[in-house]
Amino acid sequence: MRAASALFLLSVSLVASTDPAAVAQPKAVTIKLDKLSAPAPAGWVSEKPSNRLRSYQFQLPGEKDGPAGEFNVMPESNPKAEVVFPRWKGQFVPPDGKTADDISKVSKLELKGATVELLDVTGTWRYRERPFDPKSKEELREDHRVVWAVVAEKDEAFHARLSGPRAVVDKHYPAFEAWLKALK
Repeated sequence: MRAASALFLLSVSLVASTDPAAVAQPKAVTIKLDKLSAPAPAGWVSEKPSNRLRSYQFQLPGEKDGPAGEFNVMPESNPKAEVVFPRWKGQFVPPDGKTADDISKVSKLELKGATVELLDVTGTWRYRERPFDPKSKEELREDHRVVWAVVAEKDEAFHARLSGPRAVVDKHYPAFEAWLKALK
């Protein structure tokens, strides 16, 4: 009888552990920017920020065996797009015969309580893990797309960056744009 009871308990625990509903799902993360907030898009995997300048960081699933993309938020940032956009455009190498302006697009969103200015650049990214550190090694990342957003509220500004291989960013851009428009 004891053996039968033990076998029954073992089989129940095995069934429970293979039940998809019993598998822990990632907790939804709400991204807060001062007074504005919106939930992170589904499928974005929250990570510990890689440095103190970031308040949020997410890995964006890539193509089958390809590299992932990344989304991060940097608080206490410069609210003036006209100051930061030229520096960000300078992180890209334009093809022969083109300028940084030729490979970038600037747009603007008006939200209740904030303005969002976007810079969208595709090409060869001169990536540095720590962009302001001259000792940080530069990597040339071909066919990359980076979308920067300056989210300026009345008293605070945040920078958000969606980056990665062009195909990965293309895939996640609609969710990024929907997240921006959902900020309330």
